[in-house]
This record gives sequence, C-alpha cells and structure tokens, in this order.
Amino acid sequence: MHTPLEEKNLNSGSLQTNTHQISTISASKFDVKIFRKKYLQQGKPVLITGLLDNQPTWNLDYLCENLGTQKFPVRIYGTQRYKQDKREWENIGSSVEYRTMTFNDYAEKLRNGEARQEDMYLGKCALTNTRLAVDSGLGDLGSKLGLKLPVTGLNLWCGNGGHTTCLHSDAFDGILTQLSGSKKVLLFPPNQLPNIYPFTLLNHLKYGLKIRSSYSQVYPQSPDLEAFPKFSEALNNSYEVTLQEGDVLFIPVGWWHEVTALGDGVVISVNQFWNLFPLSRRIFSWNKWRIHLAIILAAPHVIAAWLKALANSDRKEKLRQLLQKI
Repeated sequence: MHTPLEEKNLNSGSLQTNTHQISTISASKFDVKIFRKKYLQQGKPVLITGLLDNQPTWNLDYLCENLGTQKFPVRIYGTQRYKQDKREWENIGSSVEYRTMTFNDYAEKLRNGEARQEDMYLGKCALTNTRLAVDSGLGDLGSKLGLKLPVTGLNLWCGNGGHTTCLHSDAFDGILTQLSGSKKVLLFPPNQLPNIYPFTLLNHLKYGLKIRSSYSQVYPQSPDLEAFPKFSEALNNSYEVTLQEGDVLFIPVGWWHEVTALGDGVVISVNQFWNLFPLSRRIFSWNKWRIHLAIILAAPHVIAAWLKALANSDRKEKLRQLLQKI
C-alpha cells in the first residue's frame, strides 16, 4: 500500500530529464587563478579531486578517538518524515528536533543500528573547538583553493548511507569535502528559483526559522508534477555529481542542492562556508538576499526564543541549542 504522497509520485509518470555533469579538475592540474576566474567569479560549481591524499582514514574509530566525549546535537528525522508531503512538515534543516549526546554515544547507535532505525543524523556540527579543527589539516583547504574570509569553521556531517539532506540553497559559497563513503549531489543553478518551488518567505512571520524559505517543497527524485509542474524544467537544467573519498565540491552561493549519502555504511563529510568575491556576486544574488530577508522576518521569533533561553535556569545549554538551530 502506498501513502497519498507516493501515489501522487507514481502517477507522475516517467521523468525525461537532461541532467548535466559539472566540471572536474584534478589536483595535479589545479590552478588557483583559473579556479577564481572560471568558477569562483562566475559562480559555477566544480569538483576537485586528489587534494586530500595525505588525510588519515576517517571512520568511526578515528572520530571517536578525536571527538569521543564531546557533545553534539544529533538530529532525529524519524522513519515517516520522507513519506510525508513536505508541505505538512513542522520543521526543516537545523530546526529538526534533536538530542544532545557524546560522539561516542552516537557512534554506538550507528554501530548497533538504532541510528538507522530512527534516521538519526549528525549534521552541521562545528569542529571549531575540537582537535580535528587543527590536527586534520582541513583548515588549510580554503587557502589551497584561493578562498578568502571564511564565514564558518569546519562543520561535520556524519550518518548512515541512505540519508538525504533535502533540496536547499545557502547564502554563501561552500566547499563540501568527502572523507568516508560517497555522496550524490544534485544541483540546480540559481536561475531555476521559480521552478524549484521554495517555501514562501511569509512562513517566517508565522513559524520563525522552523519552516525555511531556503528549502524546496519538492522531492527531486519523485516530484509531484501535478502540484509542481514547472519542476520538470528545473530537472532539465540540473547537474549531478558523485563525490568519492578525497573529493572536494565547490558549491557557489545560490545553487540549490540535494545531498544523499550512498551505500550501507557510515558516510562522513566536512563543509565550510566562505564570503563572496567579487562584491557584485553579493549584490546580485537574489537567492542570498532571500535567506537574509527570511532571517529579518523571523527576528521576532528568534528574539523571543533568545529571551526565553536567558531566563532558563540552564541558560548556557538553552543558548547553545538556540545557536545550533539558527
């Protein structure tokens, strides 16, 4: 028996799409000047291979050794979430409910299958105050690419194969580094915004940052083309790439992307966000300004949550949780 959403998707018919492949550069042929001129300044994604040949083996044992007793927020997606129409969701992205636990505890849940059963995922967790921020050598990756002024430090993404981070866009340039396992990334250029069907900005007035306009309402792998007919045009302008261990993907601001961990094992990545150059890229990216405007519209909710956290007896933990959701 199929859920109503699955029935709609089955009735959508076979999709005929023209997915494109993004450019690939090997580290041996990488030139910073060419990267800046051809990809950074023009806002085009590119896959760079072979930059991480000297990295240690990233697996659960390695992460437990370096992060074991430190606490992280682990998102709990649940088994039914991706069977629902996204328009029925009550939270998205960083606002998904989570539990705080040590990395050792999370690793045990990955090993014993509990994490898979509940679709638990450690996403966008800052490594700034950990040994890996320095010892891994990944902090030098941006300078190798000629990127300047990081917006964030390194963020860890770790979970079972099969998990999907749904279609969304970011307000800054990003680099996604694949360290264990593989991921499939589906990308849509910024000019496809009208065909992506993002959640409305007005949601932020009612829900704050729980329902974010930087996310699409569509499931790209099984779109309901009756509800979202223009998405077929977006698919014809989409790009797809599979990241293997050691690959680095440059994702320019405004590019919509969905990321799926592949295989049955544990998949580990790190990402980081960077300021935009030249200045014209900051000014003319409507996808970027939509995200900033969303934060402004959500400000009353954020301020109220901040005041509530300050009044809580466990103020430090509540503030930390609030920062994680922002």
